Amino acid sequence: MNVSVILSTYNSPDWLEKVLWGYSCQSRGDFEVVIADDGSGDETRRRIEALRQQTGLRLQHVWHEDRGFRKCTILNRGIEAAGGEYLIFSDGDCIPRFDFVAQHIRFAKPGRFLSGGYFKLPMNASQAISREDIVNRRATDPAWLVARGVPKSLKLWKLAAGPRRAALLDALTTTRATWNGHNASGWKVDLVRVNGFDERMEWGGEDRELGERLVNAGLRGKGIRYRAVCVHLDHARGYVREEALRKNREIRDATRRTHAAWTQFGLKHAHETLPQA
Repeated sequence: MNVSVILSTYNSPDWLEKVLWGYSCQSRGDFEVVIADDGSGDETRRRIEALRQQTGLRLQHVWHEDRGFRKCTILNRGIEAAGGEYLIFSDGDCIPRFDFVAQHIRFAKPGRFLSGGYFKLPMNASQAISREDIVNRRATDPAWLVARGVPKSLKLWKLAAGPRRAALLDALTTTRATWNGHNASGWKVDLVRVNGFDERMEWGGEDRELGERLVNAGLRGKGIRYRAVCVHLDHARGYVREEALRKNREIRDATRRTHAAWTQFGLKHAHETLPQA
């Protein structure tokens, strides 16, 4: 099975670098990484080129001009560029645990999409993580994180649970399997079948709306939030806009009300040709 990991990013080269080191030391390396870049500046491009050499990862850098929050548009371009038949989605601020890719591949089945989990870090811990901490698996070690100021909580079970307990927790959780931008995967053919992300949407439920259309198309979600885990680095959220949230809610309401599986504003929507690095 050919696999592509699609990562969204925007002007966060330090965080993206940590994330790419996380993918460089996965337990299996038979995948490419497609960086869906929503208009970052030259520093991100330079960092990607350096990391291409340093990590040995197979990297594609798909970029478009910065014209505001257009994450859905660049993710669709990432889907088009991806060579894999199976696509794993995450963000350029989410460091994957060493078995992240392997777990998505393990549970991939026709007619399903996968919904993984994440553990959110405070800023001090996010900044403290080094390349060595990632390569040596300390960045996803709950004891190491607690020693660096991460508060103890039941959410640490996402990182602490072994394989059997993680499977039990996934079986017992009442959290629905939804498409989450930080950790989800599915077959490229299914994403194309629903026409990808709705490019009208900004931040706020844009990933969930895609999952709702996948369900309307007949797919079922499977939760692996305790078995496929990443740690989410802290950052500011200047892209949150109440007007966009209202518009997104209207689009999601229409998707539910009409049981839509297709958006007219997705992959086959007219768009400019984008440069790739």
